[in-house]
Amino acid sequence: MPLVQQTTSVPVSVDKDKCIAAKGCTVCVDVCPLDVLAINGVDGVAYMRYDECWYCMPCETDCPTGAVTVSIPYLLR
Repeated sequence: MPLVQQTTSVPVSVDKDKCIAAKGCTVCVDVCPLDVLAINGVDGVAYMRYDECWYCMPCETDCPTGAVTVSIPYLLR
């Protein structure tokens, strides 16, 4: 089975320059009801583990630095 060679767009994106997960912040991970966000152990930045987002927005709303952005599809707006 071939692996995908290009990245796909996911609903939740994290600005690596703003994310302070390396300093101990886990707000976005803690508030996600589906537990789809995690902290990368290598660079200490939050990321979306798998695409099961409900677009509920607490990760974006509660992020203290504004690093998390939820891209809601046009048809759901």
